[in-house]
Amino acid sequence: MQREMDVAKRAKVIEWLKTEVVDHVSRLFKALWEGSTTRVTDSLASLIVSSYILGRRLGVSYRDMDDSILEKLKKHKQEGHQLEDWYQDISTLEEHMRKR
Repeated sequence: MQREMDVAKRAKVIEWLKTEVVDHVSRLFKALWEGSTTRVTDSLASLIVSSYILGRRLGVSYRDMDDSILEKLKKHKQEGHQLEDWYQDISTLEEHMRKR
């Protein structure tokens, strides 16, 4: 019985985190519409935090998430992503991630 309750609780937490991610995306879009830099920053930070925690609840460690992000950035650079070509955003983020 206890194990069933634990599984149900974990499933409920995952569903709640999924709604949090959607809510943060909504808040981000509203902040962009309003032009509020403070709210955009807050919304992006909340979205990133919720994504990391959702990943953890799904069995992905923070380290694995970081490694996956770095791998994705490396792949984007190799494939000549437009944001890299135009602004070097991919390299800048990769450097930031590696220095942490």
